[in-house]
Amino acid sequence: MAPAELTLRLTPRARYDVIDVTRRVVEEHGELLGRHARALYCSYHTTAGYLEQSLCARLQYSRQRVDPFIRLFQRLFPPEGPYRHDQLDLRSELSPAERASEPKNADSHLAFIGSGLRNCVTYVHRGAPVPAWFIDLDGVVPAGSRQRQTTVVGYDRETVVAEREVALPVSRHPVDSVNLRDPRLGAFAELCGWAAGFGLEHGRLDLALAPGETHVGLTVNEYETLLMQHDLVEVLRDPLRFAAEKGRNMLRHPLAIPGKTLNYAKYDLVHVFNEAMDALKMSESAVEKLLSRVLAVPAARFLRLKRSVSLRVSGRDPRGPVVCGTYQSPILVQWRPAAAGQRTLRATLVELS
Repeated sequence: MAPAELTLRLTPRARYDVIDVTRRVVEEHGELLGRHARALYCSYHTTAGYLEQSLCARLQYSRQRVDPFIRLFQRLFPPEGPYRHDQLDLRSELSPAERASEPKNADSHLAFIGSGLRNCVTYVHRGAPVPAWFIDLDGVVPAGSRQRQTTVVGYDRETVVAEREVALPVSRHPVDSVNLRDPRLGAFAELCGWAAGFGLEHGRLDLALAPGETHVGLTVNEYETLLMQHDLVEVLRDPLRFAAEKGRNMLRHPLAIPGKTLNYAKYDLVHVFNEAMDALKMSESAVEKLLSRVLAVPAARFLRLKRSVSLRVSGRDPRGPVVCGTYQSPILVQWRPAAAGQRTLRATLVELS
């Protein structure tokens, strides 16, 4: 059976909302997904995406279990924190009109990256399709509800069509990020041309770090300079940077008791961890180990940065052949310098049939 593809328009009801896309497909298109063994879910937004199926399975595909997990990262990155991304007067790429309407949402970008939300996930359906949660972290802004889009492709088989390596030059700074869509780099345009040459109707482009690459991760998000080179850098250096700042503001006399600032953040984080780990059904000893790990080591080892990301490949989408949202970019983030001044990615082109 040929793959089935459809695009849904979603309207979140709150700034943080969780929408069951599988249910929406059934309501609007019947048992279309039930006729296929797999489904590819794609979000075209930088503050809304999907969790991997393995994690959703641990959360028992339950909204009551998803919420505490996401809340953990929302506490780490509270709204209206001292984010450079939200200092709109510094955003030279924005016009005066755009500055007046641009939402302050650095917290949502960082929570998306930190929690490991993905722009593109593959779910295997054994029997009845399981819920696929579209998680929006910035769905309602002062101007009203955002209009979101997600594409779902039902299919049965995956076939690797081609593989190649991509060398990315990186700086010698310990903490750095590389925008793969930067036209000066040329890497993304080259990959698009390579993928187009195979003429796939439905496919997926997987970008993975080479096995020897360490102290580095991948995400898909907005590559805005202040967000990536200032706010994310602060997080990689100090995971409690913004949570502690919120604690400082909530204390009555922060200058008189500066030592309480970090302690407040840690105390608050303990309770958030308890909620999240209860949802994950982890043992007390596992919770203690994870908590001590978060409070004792750099954020880079705690944030759920991935070793691979995926993008939809389409033979008929006007944004194709490799489909990205307007502000989406594959981004490489390192927290220690690369020995040779470059990082290596492995690109795999997969046909969906």
